Amino acid sequence: MTGRNDFRPSRRGVLGFALAGAVTAGLGVRAAQAARVATKARIIIIGAGAGGTALANRLVQRLDGAQITLIDPRAQHLYQPGLSLVAAGLKPADYVVSKTTDWLPSGVTLIAEAAAAIDPVAKTVSTEKGQKLDYDFLIVAPGLVLDHGAIQGFSLDMVGKDGIGALYAGPDYAAKTWQAASKFTEEGGVGLFTRPATEMKCAGAPLKHTFLLDDIASRGGAKGKYEMHYTCPQTALFSVPIVAEKVRMLFGERGVATYYGHTLKSIDPGRKTAQFETAAPDPATGEMVKSTTEMPYDYLHVIPPQRAPEVIRQSGLSWADKWTDQGWVECDMKTLRHLRYPEIFALGDVAGVPKGKTAASVKWQVPVIEDHLIASLQGREGTEVYDGYTSCPLITRVGRAMLVEFDYHNNLVPSFPGVIAPLEELWISWLMKEVALKATYNAMLRGRA
Repeated sequence: MTGRNDFRPSRRGVLGFALAGAVTAGLGVRAAQAARVATKARIIIIGAGAGGTALANRLVQRLDGAQITLIDPRAQHLYQPGLSLVAAGLKPADYVVSKTTDWLPSGVTLIAEAAAAIDPVAKTVSTEKGQKLDYDFLIVAPGLVLDHGAIQGFSLDMVGKDGIGALYAGPDYAAKTWQAASKFTEEGGVGLFTRPATEMKCAGAPLKHTFLLDDIASRGGAKGKYEMHYTCPQTALFSVPIVAEKVRMLFGERGVATYYGHTLKSIDPGRKTAQFETAAPDPATGEMVKSTTEMPYDYLHVIPPQRAPEVIRQSGLSWADKWTDQGWVECDMKTLRHLRYPEIFALGDVAGVPKGKTAASVKWQVPVIEDHLIASLQGREGTEVYDGYTSCPLITRVGRAMLVEFDYHNNLVPSFPGVIAPLEELWISWLMKEVALKATYNAMLRGRA
């Protein structure tokens, strides 16, 4: 392998480095295979997304005799990191689609139904068609729900029409988003970009979409004829302060107007207006005062509130004093183990932890759960710890991105210090997102990364 001191900035060398780098930056190479453990444990995984599939593959490799059951009705597996590329016209919709069964190993039983109920006291899971299954260990990894119904006047059948986009809704909607967005990049007008007040998966995606459309419009027919308006309920553009400041500076350089304390509540497609609940401090008292405001648009990108699935919120597994409107699973932030039911683990988007709703986070969460589950089978304590690692290849224009990696404490944790600066717009960081990431994601699904 080429060492750091041997790095050369040739096109071929950079591509090779990017491919190797993506493997270690957030989707690293797995350590040598550990010895198999004999067990008759009944293990249920709810959700066949990135986390559930990756863990199922790793457990099959580690356990001999376990009964591993995966519950998920979805026939399609979605490579969700690719949706922002589809919504910018850089990839087709089928780029992010595969079959759920393509990634499952022999030794895993798939029940193609939705989980309808969880009884953590009786240690059972019931499916929508009435099956009741007992478990010794349960991993909840169902992903999250996009609450489009919370946006009054909006429905998914609007996407792609009359200037409305919604890339989070899935590959077909991401492609329809580009239909609306491409018209904006050619004709101009007012582009209005939103994000929700709730926790959300891949919190960098709203920024990526904004940056990409600004870049494409600046070189297309809309050059000199468009405005970019970014709205967010928060008081910063990113959860990591130094990254938020960098994005603020880039927005300023590119003329993107930012509106803090703005939460999208409703739209009027006929009038092409969006209504926001706003919050701002009272100059006299300093108290936050709420009001409403209306903003026009020619292109509107809708990202709805995001919550845990109903089966989670009704199961008694959610935090009682945090995210009460969202229902994320109560768990230890270092081990992802439920605080009241030690045989239950939370994985991926549904986990009630401060960071970690990205595919790269899942890469580092899966071995932690694997370690603690197997340690329990062996009557010992696990040692692996999840530190909140989250990676966001933050695209800032076509061909440029910042490889932002951070932990629970908002520390930047770059995988290539001295080689890839996390806050610089680099071609190599773009390659990791556009070229290399999918291959390493697929390796993760197989339990090989």
